[in-house]
Amino acid sequence: MPDLSLKKLSRRITAYMMLTKPSIMLLVLVTGGTALIVEGSFLNQPSHLLIFLVGLYLTGGCANALNQLFERDIDARMTRTMKRRPLPKGQLEASEAFWFSITIGVVGLLILGLVFNLLTAFLSLGTILFYSLFYTLWLKPNSMQNIVIGGVAGAMAPIGAWAAATGTVGAEALVMFLVVFLWTPPHFWALAYCYRDDYRRTKLPMLPVMKDLSSTLNYISVYSVALIIASLGYFWTGGGSLYLILAIILGSYFLAKVFVARRKRDEKSIWAIFTASIIYLFGLFLAMIIDKFAMILF
Repeated sequence: MPDLSLKKLSRRITAYMMLTKPSIMLLVLVTGGTALIVEGSFLNQPSHLLIFLVGLYLTGGCANALNQLFERDIDARMTRTMKRRPLPKGQLEASEAFWFSITIGVVGLLILGLVFNLLTAFLSLGTILFYSLFYTLWLKPNSMQNIVIGGVAGAMAPIGAWAAATGTVGAEALVMFLVVFLWTPPHFWALAYCYRDDYRRTKLPMLPVMKDLSSTLNYISVYSVALIIASLGYFWTGGGSLYLILAIILGSYFLAKVFVARRKRDEKSIWAIFTASIIYLFGLFLAMIIDKFAMILF
């Protein structure tokens, strides 16, 4: 007979893990880890790289958990979240989520501050407060530009990583920040359009709810073109020719999906933008890593 206590423990661990939004944190770890690889100081210190990623996950997970805590009533009314997140599903109490968030946040900040430097810890603390308080409680429910401004939080990982390795912020990290910052609006607006009924129901002023499809696609197009231009900036701050070629290929692929959506104007093609945006961003940061090792080896 299976041990029911172990199953219960496993479900609770999974619930706590889901509070950190693992899929989003994967993006954060990839962008932060890429910055460390490009900077290069920790290539001979893999333990430091791993420790930074742990601290990054804990602080980012803290911000995400607080976001879910504050939005638990909204999540309970949205089809996208009501059956996926632990608080609306009743798997955890609000008090449990709060203390979990605070605990992992404090541990993460201590790791970043004590192992690396205070700049890294302060940048991470600022990101936690910006995302969980300013974005979640004020910006998101009050401004159509919520995801644009809020994108600052999701783009901070390369800045924090560079600060951990050097105590400063390099040009390459700033380009990575800009790439993620400009990527966030078209990525999320495509998702929000497909779940626009959820946002209407919860009265959140997301762009696809406040504007018609033509305007939404115009905004997506403008940010997508700006994103591709920004991605080429990495070549001018130290990237090699291999990166430039890969960035142009990936950018062409992503823009093609955007232009198809402008022509077809249907939900399927807008979902394709969302999917392509994920492939594009992971591909672009992988291109930075490949380019870095190519320059080391050749």
